[in-house]
Amino acid sequence: MESLRIGVLGAARISDKAIVVPAQLTGHRLVAVAARDRSRAERFAADSGVERVLDSYQAVIDDPDVEAIYNPLPNGLHGPWNLRAIAAGKHVLSEKPSASNAAEARVVRDAVAASDVKFMEAFHYRYHPVIARMLEIAGSGELGELQNIDVHMSFPLADASDPRLNLALAGGATMDVGCYAIHGLRTLGAVGGGEPSVVSATAVEPAGNPGMDETMEADLVYPSGLTAQFISSFTVPEMDFTMRITGSNGEAFAHNFCVAAIDDRIDVTVDGYTRTEEMGKKSTYTYQLEAFADHIRHDAPIYTDAQDALVQAEFIDAVYSAAGLPLRPSSAI
Repeated sequence: MESLRIGVLGAARISDKAIVVPAQLTGHRLVAVAARDRSRAERFAADSGVERVLDSYQAVIDDPDVEAIYNPLPNGLHGPWNLRAIAAGKHVLSEKPSASNAAEARVVRDAVAASDVKFMEAFHYRYHPVIARMLEIAGSGELGELQNIDVHMSFPLADASDPRLNLALAGGATMDVGCYAIHGLRTLGAVGGGEPSVVSATAVEPAGNPGMDETMEADLVYPSGLTAQFISSFTVPEMDFTMRITGSNGEAFAHNFCVAAIDDRIDVTVDGYTRTEEMGKKSTYTYQLEAFADHIRHDAPIYTDAQDALVQAEFIDAVYSAAGLPLRPSSAI
């Protein structure tokens, strides 16, 4: 496959594992990077093998050698810069959530539909064998009649100044990690009769930061009547990225369905007997970049396109509304 020529917006912490290492492993080129602080971009380029540093995000988008943009900026800047990239005819791999709200996601979806570009929202977990196997187990009948699905997506975040706790930048536990729980539950709609809907949601707002969610809990139901819950929080003592599918005969438990390279185990317990399946430590991000490149070069199908991103954003909006919190605001460049 011809190497992708990728431009990176910003020097975000996530970029090393999300795009730099996968590009090195798969032979794709990191052509250009820009950051608000040029010296930071220069350090990032030197450490990551990016070919050149440019003066602005727009310069990266306009670079004729760049064909695809990776956007790891703060949440509130995903939508506006994704639209800039699409307008310039560049393919987009956008960190999640790829828009601040459903209205913004709809504008992005429509822009993609009116263009020749490919768009992927970076739900990397969706391309790993762990979630494929969880779907397979849930649909096999081995667990009996499905009764409930429970997903936890939480990690400790103590820095109150972190952009992930900034409402103006579309922050919140639901936006940062809860979106994975929501997407995982939406993926399991394949065994629940279709997309789930929100029954209720409860948020915990941090002191002095109204409208922000440091914890979100929600109850869902699928068209089949199968129930589900998720909890996402920044106030836990340690990472918890688990998924449990319970049926009348037993359960399937993924120790880390989201970042399987940390823990790829699935425990399947049926009639009191437990077996452990290991699905491989290859990074979810590497699977994702392979899928993105195959989508661009060969028009291979993907799970997380602009239409899926719109449905995802509508669900996130529904969770915030059910919890009595404002929708995340759109930003302008």
